Amino acid sequence: MSDTAKTILVVEDDAIVRMLIVDVLEEFEFKVLEAEDGPQALTFLNDSAKTIDLMMTDMGLPGMDGKELAVEARALRPELPVLFASGYAEALDVPAGMAMIGKPFSIDQLRDKVKSMLAA
Repeated sequence: MSDTAKTILVVEDDAIVRMLIVDVLEEFEFKVLEAEDGPQALTFLNDSAKTIDLMMTDMGLPGMDGKELAVEARALRPELPVLFASGYAEALDVPAGMAMIGKPFSIDQLRDKVKSMLAA
């Protein structure tokens, strides 16, 4: 399957940051679904008709944080790769199939991380 067929769910509460991430991913010809919080992301994840190849989530979401969302997402889609984005320097212990990218990140860092996770 080519990258152009891959769909990424971006979960980010900051509208400007979400727009920038979506624009970059679309520039690399990924299909993108957008959610501003955990409950909205779960709506996409609960829809079995929607293909989601990777979920990228901010760690600091209001209400349900990124780690809680990842647990819920994996309960619905056990093999879903999850990419956490965080502006905090502390190390996060991430389970298999999950990874971390530090904010701010470059376009190249985002592209490379997403592509490597999708290839795994």
